[in-house]
Amino acid sequence: MKIFTKTDIGLVRTENQDTVWGEMLGENCSAAVLCDGMGGESEGGLASSIAVDVISRRIKESLSPMMNRNSIRNLLITAAVAANSIVWETAKEHSHDVMGTTCVAAIVLGTTAYIVNIGDSRAYHLFTSGDDECIRQITKDHSHVRELVDRGEITEEQAKVHPKRSKITKAIGADSSVTPDYFELDMNEGDMLLLCSDGLSAYGDDMDILDICFDEQHEVCCDRLVDYANGNGGHDNVSVALIAL
Repeated sequence: MKIFTKTDIGLVRTENQDTVWGEMLGENCSAAVLCDGMGGESEGGLASSIAVDVISRRIKESLSPMMNRNSIRNLLITAAVAANSIVWETAKEHSHDVMGTTCVAAIVLGTTAYIVNIGDSRAYHLFTSGDDECIRQITKDHSHVRELVDRGEITEEQAKVHPKRSKITKAIGADSSVTPDYFELDMNEGDMLLLCSDGLSAYGDDMDILDICFDEQHEVCCDRLVDYANGNGGHDNVSVALIAL
């Protein structure tokens, strides 16, 4: 198992409000947290850095190879809830009207991935099925356009260019409480788990992401994904974390 991360300001923004952390926590255990901040001035960057710090610290302090699935689930959910409380209180203390962040976090222990998400930062499973290379989005965006797609009001293709495609419906710090989505994923040797901010997913194509991850060495995939996003205009900060079995 290997893990790699990268974050980049992009070509348009004047500040990087993304924060990403990833670390091997044992021979067969790794974890990553990726947050995309929102808010004016430095508020978004502060929110994302607080959330990553709180969640990563709780994972490092509490995770044990002997933990069962329920314990890992509770660890991830309570860590995200704690991060929400701290960002919420920080915003109130500093009189910030808007201060929040998306979050996608994962622990991979052995061949099982445990994932939480809030907002529109995503987790993808990349794998082979027979002779085919495949990509599947594991998380579900908490966004306005996702709700429109689910209601059948617009198509997936229309969602990609919708003027409100960046409007999210849930974020860490946006309210006094939050409930993250939780997922478990069985993986095999050779599979990859990709976490990314919408600086990649909103300005690229899933099949291009798939090709990059399978065509490149794991060590350079994050660099190539950032280059790809910037090659498509670099309209947003872009962050990625790749866990490869």
